[in-house]
Amino acid sequence: MIEWLLELLLPSRCASCGVSGPLLCSGCRGSLLPIRPPLCALCGAPTAWPVARCRECAGRRLPFDSARAAITYTGPARALVRGWKERGLRPLTSVAADLVVEYVERPAADLITYIPPDGDRSLRRGQQPARALARELGRRWGIEVGPLLSRRGKVRRQAGLTLVERRRNMRGAFTAARPVPVAVALVDDVYTTGATVAAAAAALRTGGATRVEVVSLARAVR
Repeated sequence: MIEWLLELLLPSRCASCGVSGPLLCSGCRGSLLPIRPPLCALCGAPTAWPVARCRECAGRRLPFDSARAAITYTGPARALVRGWKERGLRPLTSVAADLVVEYVERPAADLITYIPPDGDRSLRRGQQPARALARELGRRWGIEVGPLLSRRGKVRRQAGLTLVERRRNMRGAFTAARPVPVAVALVDDVYTTGATVAAAAAALRTGGATRVEVVSLARAVR
């Protein structure tokens, strides 16, 4: 009844274009750019042909085994993510999970974990997208979900930092909060430079993981 009343008083709108209707209208859904092969085997960047490492991750020590995302972080995807993260539109978690399940192969993991919330910023947003997405993917893929990481104090916001600054900013930012399974899927909302998930994967490795697969909704493509 409450949901019906809310829909009556505040009819839903597309998070990308604002038109009345579903949270992601068919037009914006069709405008999303799925990330399909060929890909870099390590970081998941689209490539002209399959490669073990692309120019984006060549020369970097990345502690995860693979990173995969559903869609390119451009156009309608940016507004979708902004509505999900900044405006607290919780129902978009289901939309995000639909996209990930459609375009990302189920990881061979013993447990799904996620980038832990960033304190005050998560409170202001009213939700924790990475955790919400991890839980929804765990339900759909039939994999246990649980927290494995904690933050070591505060770090600067990544927005506006250079690639080198992002890596330095996140170095040592996480620690394993409890024993870590051998194979872990690590969920984040957006893969931008890989600095955040790399720092988290390093902590999972230190905690005992021998395989870490990163999964995200969207990915910045350069």
